[in-house]
Amino acid sequence: MWLNANMTQNAPLPVDPETQLPVWDLSDLYSGPDDARINADLEVAQGLIKDLAKLNGAFLAGRHDAERLGALIDQAASLHERAMDSLSGAMAYATLASTLNREDARIAKLDADLRAKVAMMSTDTLFLNLELNKLEDWEIEQALKSSRASKWRPWLRRIRAGRPHELSPELEKLMLERMPATTQWTRLFDETLARLRAKVGKDTLTLNEALSRLAAPQSSVRKAAANGLSAALKDNAPVLALALNTLAFEKQIDDRWRKYSTPASSRHLANEVDADAVDAMAEAVSESYAALSHRYYALKAKLMGKKQLDFWDRNAPITSDVQKKYSWDEAKSIVLKSFAQMGGDFEARARVFFEKPWIDAAPRAGKSSGAYAHPVSSSHHPYVMLNFTGDRREVLTLAHELGHAVHQTLAAPLGSTLADTPLTLAETASIFAEGLVFEHLVAGATADEKKALLAGKIEDGLNSVIRQIAFHRFEERFHAARREGEVSVDQLNALWLDIMGESLGPAIKLNDGYEYWWAYISHFVHVPFYVYAYSFGDLLVSSLMEKRRQDPAGFTPLYAQLLAAGGTKTYIEALAPFGLNPREKAFWKLGCARLESLIDQFEALN
Repeated sequence: MWLNANMTQNAPLPVDPETQLPVWDLSDLYSGPDDARINADLEVAQGLIKDLAKLNGAFLAGRHDAERLGALIDQAASLHERAMDSLSGAMAYATLASTLNREDARIAKLDADLRAKVAMMSTDTLFLNLELNKLEDWEIEQALKSSRASKWRPWLRRIRAGRPHELSPELEKLMLERMPATTQWTRLFDETLARLRAKVGKDTLTLNEALSRLAAPQSSVRKAAANGLSAALKDNAPVLALALNTLAFEKQIDDRWRKYSTPASSRHLANEVDADAVDAMAEAVSESYAALSHRYYALKAKLMGKKQLDFWDRNAPITSDVQKKYSWDEAKSIVLKSFAQMGGDFEARARVFFEKPWIDAAPRAGKSSGAYAHPVSSSHHPYVMLNFTGDRREVLTLAHELGHAVHQTLAAPLGSTLADTPLTLAETASIFAEGLVFEHLVAGATADEKKALLAGKIEDGLNSVIRQIAFHRFEERFHAARREGEVSVDQLNALWLDIMGESLGPAIKLNDGYEYWWAYISHFVHVPFYVYAYSFGDLLVSSLMEKRRQDPAGFTPLYAQLLAAGGTKTYIEALAPFGLNPREKAFWKLGCARLESLIDQFEALN
């Protein structure tokens, strides 16, 4: 499966000629946007979907025969999975290729055309969820006693969870057919950010290049990058705000028709998480602002000889010394040694990504900012993307995305349907991997290095926990305001300053221009209310790391089982073997306390 590849072990890996960093070879998928195999795979998927459509009405007709119903469920789920796998390669190729070059018109056209074709094909599968949800719970339970159908229980659990929010077949078809048009607003947002250029002195920087300079040791460099980016975001804010407003309005209509009680409800359902658990987490974090972000940034300001930090100094190095830059080989060695602490299998699964052209690490014009791991499907290998400049944070980002990739390969034997993991658990492996790398770095650090590492770890924690919950609260308030009408750029700016000021505290000065920085947070557009998953994952991993500290040998097999289970278990079921209950506010407070203990250690060293 995922270990098979078209390229041999000894073939030279493709690298960017300027940086000598690895780049993707997407020929494992297709040779290019005009590859005839794309249409061939679409035709295979279309045939499978037609076979699936023949089962329309069969579930209700067979509801009185549990054995027959079980066989039909197995047949339908298998056909659906095979069809989606046939489509996944083409969809993944379009996503990956557009990541590398947002300005390539051929790839943009392929992406748009594929979305339209897939949406039209998917209309023939709409009956499946609707018809299964007309069955009674007891009929489903009887059918699942069949050995062939029992494996699909988690799939049916997700389908049944959406039962109260389904529309008529005609409306569901309308929603699906219009989706490609709606997603063009997301494309507009992405392409606007990809084309964005910040004027910084004599340099013209991409978004990612400008953001990277905020970690430079020289204050003048950080300030210039921040001011240049603020100006660029201000210029593009009207278009970015229009995309955000339009998508929020589309979501508002969808939520009203589907009877979701809050704008975040659909995300909670997709994550298979209780709203009460998310609210408890958000409350626990916001109640910890003073003990965490406010306290740390006050300490940092004092260390830097200031009463207040400019916002561009928030992630600045704590000394003016030139910070260590890691080569790609050093980053690779650190990550693999860290993964090896969890056993040879974890290390081997990560190593293959360095031995194959499955990582794209080279920053370049036209490439999207950020990082991700794309699973493609269970019959393919994942692809890892990041923009590596050698900073410590990028070593951790590499570990983060490889954590996702290892998770995806561990769950792959389940098949694409059951391997798919809700976001709340999907971030567990990635953040845990970051924790392993941090422990590895600290173990061999001098006192001064440890101080810098602690500062970096704390700031990463504040970014993952405090900042993401602040983003979550910004989304809550934005979507509430959108119900009253379009939210202007000035209103968005005011909301942003209010929320971020509350979370960062009085030690951070929100200088002129910062009010536009909501505009580059792509999660607000791509996946509304995604952001709390980072906080969820970070605080959850804090508890898992504590369990590992208590019993390293006993922890590893349980952790491997959690990852290998993919999406077959709810987060409550997945964490039960560790004795953890995330429904309780106290659980989240424990995670906040772990971060606070790092601040205690940092303060003691200063």
